[in-house]
Amino acid sequence: MDFFEALKPDFKRKFNWRLKLLATIDRVPVKYFKHLEGTTGLFEVRVEVGSNIYRVFSFFDEGRLIILLNGFQKKSQRTPKNEIELAEKLKKQYFDEKSE
Repeated sequence: MDFFEALKPDFKRKFNWRLKLLATIDRVPVKYFKHLEGTTGLFEVRVEVGSNIYRVFSFFDEGRLIILLNGFQKKSQRTPKNEIELAEKLKKQYFDEKSE
């Protein structure tokens, strides 16, 4: 939430639109939502505002519920390894806490 709250209103509007898209259509274009190769089921929600590109990692719980994890501004072609590692850690933490 800290990441989201710190962003400009135009990004927030676009991001909320993406979430509505995920909730209402069966096949979301890869441009907006795609699986991250080499991960344990992580996906990224992609939002572009002007020349700024933001990513928010997510995953599915029980097939339908999308859990949003960490967000960041992407500044290069490669997704930063530390961001993927953080998302994997948060996902594991989610399921560990859920099983307690």
